[in-house]
Amino acid sequence: MNTKKKLIYSIMSSQDISPIYKQDVVVKLCKQDSNNMYVLHRALTQQLIKNRNAQTKTRSEVRGGGRKPWKQKGTGRARAGSNRSPLWRGGGVIFGPRTKKQKKKINKKEKQLALRILLENKFKNTIITENFIDKLDKPSTKTIVNNLKKYHLDTNIKNNILIIVSSKSDNLYLSTRNLKNVELLNANHINILSLLKANQIIINKDALNIINKTYYE
Repeated sequence: MNTKKKLIYSIMSSQDISPIYKQDVVVKLCKQDSNNMYVLHRALTQQLIKNRNAQTKTRSEVRGGGRKPWKQKGTGRARAGSNRSPLWRGGGVIFGPRTKKQKKKINKKEKQLALRILLENKFKNTIITENFIDKLDKPSTKTIVNNLKKYHLDTNIKNNILIIVSSKSDNLYLSTRNLKNVELLNANHINILSLLKANQIIINKDALNIINKTYYE
């Protein structure tokens, strides 16, 4: 039987220059989750699989080559049946790369477990905000940078910052895409690679509720 332990996140207000701790949100986590680090490798390799799109042509797919170049005997040359043989220039390719769809199966509960492990390990570097940026009238990278500075996060330093919101607006997306070390994600689209790369994580309060319902219940 799994015993439960609690991760207590403190909510920080983004309206004040010095953030104020307001209330706690409890997230349930299985105690044995920390013992299953091998699941991280399975989930990461499953995410990093890329399909190969190369498509070389065999001798039967190359255009031309239907006529026999010369007669079988009497010329003194080696016999040849087609000028699209792999031995000829412009011919087909022997055992060349072909399109291949690669798959690696991982169970839904395993993937959720891997995400829970990462959320636990990134707990000390996670900031929960009451409202990071509710509304942006227009795209403004400067506004995003100033808001990050309230939490002592500098975009000039080589630290990857992951911002998780309940739903990202167009203006918020346009404001963050110009920052190389800032990534914006929806709460229901968090993934292993983004969490691993992140040095600091900012999660909106509404996004935390979605994460709690999606991966912990």
